[in-house]
Amino acid sequence: MLLLHEVHEVVGARELEFEAAMRDVWMPALGAGDDARLLYFLHHAHGTGASYRVVTVTALRDGAAWERLARRVLDGDLAAWMRDLDRLRHEVQAKLLVPLPWSPLQTVDLASVPVQPAAHGLTLFMEDTVWPLEGRLEEYVERSGTHYAREMKEAGASGPRLLTVDASFRTTLGSHRRREVVLWQKVVQPDGMLRLLTHELPPAYRKPGTWMVDALELRDQWESRLLRSSSWSPWW
Repeated sequence: MLLLHEVHEVVGARELEFEAAMRDVWMPALGAGDDARLLYFLHHAHGTGASYRVVTVTALRDGAAWERLARRVLDGDLAAWMRDLDRLRHEVQAKLLVPLPWSPLQTVDLASVPVQPAAHGLTLFMEDTVWPLEGRLEEYVERSGTHYAREMKEAGASGPRLLTVDASFRTTLGSHRRREVVLWQKVVQPDGMLRLLTHELPPAYRKPGTWMVDALELRDQWESRLLRSSSWSPWW
């Protein structure tokens, strides 16, 4: 399984047109075959970063499916639509992701993913993109599974949790930056997120033995985004 992760810099005045194009054309066009499915359509929450950014995640069965979709976009049935879509955005940045060995999400049953919009509630996600130190990627992947994933699991067992780790990925060949790890975390306590933004990190999280401290051997640069699912996003 491959995941196509795209960050779209949308023209502000045409935001609704862009969303409609993805909902009414891209999602059902992928649903016409068995190669790919749109999983997520998410807005970068206003006030938490650059304006009018949209993140989409598309699941691809394999590399051959990626090639067939690329041909549809380049000179096939989706080529004209893609030209029109480009008029609704300033830029798009894309990368291919594969699951980490310890990721809760390893495969996607494409046949079970909705291909027509259906209204549902909204969900907030925290997406962390991590850049491990040069030469330490493999060690980061291993230790994040044995330490961070375990720490998050234990936190949930001891009481209400702020986040759940739904998936974890790394970039692969063909991506702009190959040494990235992406953590996909669902915010299950939005009120707790407000506290995280308005208070200092508790001392308990700043001592040796915690992932926040121990991982400094492997990385000290990452980016967090708060992403809110659209009311029709196939997954939320």
